[in-house]
Amino acid sequence: MKKYMALALAAVMSFSLVTGCNSSDETSKTESITSEQQAAKDRAEFIKKAGKRISAEADYSVGILSSGKLITAGRTFKDSNMADALNWTDLTQVALGDFHIVGLKSDGTVVAVGDNTDGKCSVSEWSDITAVDAGYTYTVGLKSDGTVVAVGDNSVKQCDISDWSDIESISVNSLCTVGLKSDGTVVATGSSGEGQCDVSKWNNITAVATGGYHTVGLKRDGTVVATGSNENGACDIEAWNGIVALAAGAAHTVGLKSDGTVVAVGLNTDGRCDVSEWKDIIAIYAKGAHTLGLKSDGTVVATGTSINGQCEVSDWVID
Repeated sequence: MKKYMALALAAVMSFSLVTGCNSSDETSKTESITSEQQAAKDRAEFIKKAGKRISAEADYSVGILSSGKLITAGRTFKDSNMADALNWTDLTQVALGDFHIVGLKSDGTVVAVGDNTDGKCSVSEWSDITAVDAGYTYTVGLKSDGTVVAVGDNSVKQCDISDWSDIESISVNSLCTVGLKSDGTVVATGSSGEGQCDVSKWNNITAVATGGYHTVGLKRDGTVVATGSNENGACDIEAWNGIVALAAGAAHTVGLKSDGTVVAVGLNTDGRCDVSEWKDIIAIYAKGAHTLGLKSDGTVVATGTSINGQCEVSDWVID
């Protein structure tokens, strides 16, 4: 986990070399830019992998142990139709819908259990999957060739992704699906009543996250863009900089900074944005009214509503 800090430092150092280059020394400048880009790419990949180790839904928090099995907090799986998920192994990512859970296995196949209304758990034939995400009533998977698959409710065209290509990452909320393309542009489909799918003009994006009714994008320069509902200030991110990862909950947005600290904006009546004292964080996740942070030592912190115990993660170690 400590590799994160080294990667962050490497990116900062190479950026300093670029800005300090003599313009007449084109070779040195080119080498420095290449070093900076590689360091940033390595850091982003590490953060992405770390981010897949934790997940949440309104009433749950879930982590993936080194054994590939799940650790959970919140409304107990044992008393629900998702209990079989506790027996899963070889997991590399997990995603939660309201009443279903989806797991990505190390061989690129996918498992799902829970309420299968509309077929949102019908993923047994999927293969070559590199990432998964789950909305309230549907499931989306990113394939290794950059295409996307989806099953479940398609009442507002949230599953109309069959013509997508060159996708690097996906993010899903209740009724909106967002895809980040390899060229840094973004595509989206589904409900956009609050403008949460209005991403067609975005560029130079390296990561995306979808909240309840808003979408945020991380730009290559560490700043953030947002679209959708700002009723509770979830899109007030204009002043952010030095951001390396994003997460979005129902009405709040969370940003991980390059120094391992965390910032948050939006509705905070239940403390979901109380992250100012967090440090040494390498991954973040937000859903509903709570926020999770994975620390460099493998422990996990949480803040926000915990009516069902979804923030009781102090004994977790995601090594």
